[in-house]
Amino acid sequence: MRPRENLGRAMTGWVQGAFQSYSSSAAAAQPQRALEENAVTEPERQECPVCAYNEWDPLEEVIVGRAENARVPPFTVEVKANTYEKHWPFYQKYGGQSFPEDHLKKAVAEIEEMCNILRMEGVTVQRPEPMDWSFEYNTPDFTSTGMYAAMPRDILMVVGNEIIEAPMAWRSRFFEYRAYRPLIKEYFRKGAKWTTPPKPTMSDELYDQDYPIRTVEDRHKLAAQGKFVTTEHEPCFDAADFIRAGRDLFVQRSQVTNYMGIEWMRRHLAPDYKVHIISFKDPNPMHIDATFNIIGPGLVLSNPDRPCRQVEMFEKAGWTVVKPPTPLIPDDHPLWMSSKWLSMNVLMLDPKRVMCDANEHTIHKMFENLGIKTIKVNIRHANSLGGGFHCWTTDVRRRGSLESYFH
Repeated sequence: MRPRENLGRAMTGWVQGAFQSYSSSAAAAQPQRALEENAVTEPERQECPVCAYNEWDPLEEVIVGRAENARVPPFTVEVKANTYEKHWPFYQKYGGQSFPEDHLKKAVAEIEEMCNILRMEGVTVQRPEPMDWSFEYNTPDFTSTGMYAAMPRDILMVVGNEIIEAPMAWRSRFFEYRAYRPLIKEYFRKGAKWTTPPKPTMSDELYDQDYPIRTVEDRHKLAAQGKFVTTEHEPCFDAADFIRAGRDLFVQRSQVTNYMGIEWMRRHLAPDYKVHIISFKDPNPMHIDATFNIIGPGLVLSNPDRPCRQVEMFEKAGWTVVKPPTPLIPDDHPLWMSSKWLSMNVLMLDPKRVMCDANEHTIHKMFENLGIKTIKVNIRHANSLGGGFHCWTTDVRRRGSLESYFH
């Protein structure tokens, strides 16, 4: 083994201690140059580049997803449970293939314009790596092709100075984390905490293979009974099922987030944060932010079609609960993985500025009445891939402090 002082010259901090425990054969096989190039050093005492406590503090840096190379997920039981029956023929025909080429090009252009507008508003924009999602991959438990890296809100959540990488429930998203790893590693090197919960095996036991959905009525009945396509075989959750309000986070049990996943988050974040389970009259629960979107301290948009069963809890705490207007998106516009209520899936740039759909004139009026300026952007084709502005982004840094807004 090389002398300790040589290792000390190669790296500092905790990395030095880690390498001291290597076996002599491993150390001998590692060239000194490689050690120097790959050294992760103790970050300098400076402000962490990752910090967000809620959904509305002034936004300074954000990750925006990519539509490039997006693929239709294979039509498996978990995908079927999260999509509406009218779209099933689309999945049966195109599962594992690219989304329609012309539609995808328009979505890419829309998101590029969205990034430009965010930059003009003073926000630093980061992007995941472009990747080829067409490759078929095999694990001991399943075979699938990939999907996309379009919705960073689903896979990444920042709580304080920590990035949490969600153990998502769709098999087509098993390797989605790879598109974000260069970014996350860079944040880690600069001082951010980085946590990855247990990676689910996604074996057949995680899913109710006979989940009985044929109609919207079936879905309402099953959701009301607390029955979902995901079981409690192992923890799983999508980060987009959580919404932050300082020391309190709110989450729903959904088709992609199970109670084991929620309990993992509750234990992980305790005692500094409290995780509250809330529920809705929702026939197709998948992600909370088009149903219950917190947009300010004590201010929340609550979907009138999917009322919150615990709304009195918020009203008693002094919150203002606003019901957004009915969306204006045409019936013939394809929304393969979402509902029209993406109109309320907005991104707060600060408490008085919101990025929202340029076509939704009635919601513009609602925000004006709340004293909030609208930053209007058209991402109608990008909506078709399953998300609005909140879904297409993960806020990395918001200027604010940890406070309690819920009593």
